[in-house]
Amino acid sequence: MKKKIELSPNFSKKTRPKKDIKFVIIHYTGMQSEIESLKRLKNKRSKVSSHYFLNRSGAITQLVKDNKVAWHAGKSKWKNIVNLNKFSIGIELQNRGHRFGYENFPNSQIQSLIKLCKFLKKKYHIKPENFLGHSDISPLRKVDPGEKFPWKMLSNYKLGVWYKKKYLLLKKSANKNKSFFKNLYKIGYRYFNISKRAKKDRLVIKAFQQKFSPNKITGKIDLKLLKISHFLANN
Repeated sequence: MKKKIELSPNFSKKTRPKKDIKFVIIHYTGMQSEIESLKRLKNKRSKVSSHYFLNRSGAITQLVKDNKVAWHAGKSKWKNIVNLNKFSIGIELQNRGHRFGYENFPNSQIQSLIKLCKFLKKKYHIKPENFLGHSDISPLRKVDPGEKFPWKMLSNYKLGVWYKKKYLLLKKSANKNKSFFKNLYKIGYRYFNISKRAKKDRLVIKAFQQKFSPNKITGKIDLKLLKISHFLANN
């Protein structure tokens, strides 16, 4: 796999065993150019990095070796795991993000990402459900890679999960909210109380919608969203 190496100083020096690498976390840079993105990822003062950076044309730059912990996930949770940095490979995609004019992800960039993820999946035996977005593991503070990211396409390569429309058979639930958050908890999402609702729950709902219902990001639960969560929690 062709890649350029430009090492960042922003990583933990201790070498981690291969078996610890269980996740791939996908981000967007949220910056206005490739130069600006790489400058930040390699700036010691920023204390931010990733293992890989993919520009708009799909060229891959490795910034941190796989066996080192890059600083890309920050405060994060998924299932019973806290601090996903220790157990993941971080991939940054060049994209201006929601702040500077969110762009579609070019096919060349996505095809390169698929190739890289397939390589990582095979090398580290990463499960399909462990290919996640930054907003999955940090829904209260992150929205990347956002609603334009093609999760459905990646799921065709078993690089993520998706639902099957013909199996969305769930009938109406007596307690839609509680059922939805029970499903999310089973899938792996955190940062909420199953039984008690709070304002921040809208951010968790939106993170799920960005991924699985990108044309309707309301922060509100409807029957279709409940059905999707039910399918993913039980398949």
